[in-house]
Amino acid sequence: MAPIQQSDFMKRLYLLRHAKSSWKDFTLSDFDRPLNKRGKRDAPLMAQKLKEMGIRPDIIISSPAKRARKTAKIFAKTLHAALETEEKLYEAHTSDIKEVIQTAFEKYDAVMIVGHNPGLTMFNDEISDIPIFNIPTTGVVGIGFQNDDTSLDKGSQLFFEYPRKYAPHAG
Repeated sequence: MAPIQQSDFMKRLYLLRHAKSSWKDFTLSDFDRPLNKRGKRDAPLMAQKLKEMGIRPDIIISSPAKRARKTAKIFAKTLHAALETEEKLYEAHTSDIKEVIQTAFEKYDAVMIVGHNPGLTMFNDEISDIPIFNIPTTGVVGIGFQNDDTSLDKGSQLFFEYPRKYAPHAG
């Protein structure tokens, strides 16, 4: 079977779970937690892997949480993509994620969402032809849609990449 080509799809969605965050300072709110050492290592690694795969989102839309914004900035710089934040993506339910993507697809063909679990994994499992059950930190799922509408009916999984594929004993 030949690999799926991104160019075969009118709309492309990339779901990126933020990189690993620090729990060192228990006085910080969940919203304000920064990336930890592993997160600072994995985010550039995965951004570079996507660049090598030819991934070029038109827009990256991130949760406003500190760990998500920092992850998104690394990907935006590496992939030369515009970056926006969206309040609805913090603690988002699948309906919130869908709404953000539908709005973005009205303007863009390739959209990356940077957010959190369990919402991102649940959303993938609703719309992708391949369930994942857990997107790990800095994991990225690519999903392609054949038509140009924004209904987000079942899409085809293009790839599922995550740091432990490249450094299985790290962490």
